[in-house]
Amino acid sequence: MPRRALFVAALGLAALATLALPFAGLVLSTPWPGLHLQPGDGAAVATSLVYTALAMVVVALLGTPAAWLLARREFRGKWACEILVLLPLLTPPLAMGLLLSISFGPYGWLGGPLARAGLSLTNTPAAFVLAQVYASAPYFIVAARAAFEGVPRELEQMSLSLGQSASRTFVRITLPLAGLGLGAALALAWVRALGEFGVVLIMAYYPQGIPVRLWVNLQDTGMSAVYPLLWLFFAVGLPLPLLGGLWSRRAGVRA
Repeated sequence: MPRRALFVAALGLAALATLALPFAGLVLSTPWPGLHLQPGDGAAVATSLVYTALAMVVVALLGTPAAWLLARREFRGKWACEILVLLPLLTPPLAMGLLLSISFGPYGWLGGPLARAGLSLTNTPAAFVLAQVYASAPYFIVAARAAFEGVPRELEQMSLSLGQSASRTFVRITLPLAGLGLGAALALAWVRALGEFGVVLIMAYYPQGIPVRLWVNLQDTGMSAVYPLLWLFFAVGLPLPLLGGLWSRRAGVRA
């Protein structure tokens, strides 16, 4: 192997080793014999799983049409729509939480009337879901748009020319061909929502999900209380995106 290739390979291995260091540290530092959950940890896991699943339903229902529109249609003001998608993605999570609180909080211009109507969007399950939707939807839309853009327009045009309606073409041609990318987009949104701390901290300190509970355990007890819940987060949060990524890679290789 030429020296230049050896040098590049060494740099790549060094980068991978650097990425692995924190996870190796977790394995080595975890006090395995005394590992046990703290009171409230199980409820935090259930809270995160249930409400993240609800948030993903909202993200998929609203984000899929938005992604398709940006991928397949040209219209006046499209650039403004693209900026609107990128703004939440580029805004720091804590700042995004403050923005949501300004609008949806009990004294917000929208949250106030909603609260008087019986829908409180602060420290409630609805607030938790709302925070996760805002934290994860931009990631889904960006990835889903790329999935739709990867579908050959020629196949859609052929379906339309054969007398299929636009809706049937979307269901029978576009969705199946973009399905792998949409699945990857949903997996990305899932782990992004499940691990969101800043936005949820401001909008829904209660009910406590996994990230906020990790913070509470760290503040109240110390590092020893963090390890069990941290491992649970990896167990419930990472399989979906990791398996989705491996599946998409293998499907890409077979194609």
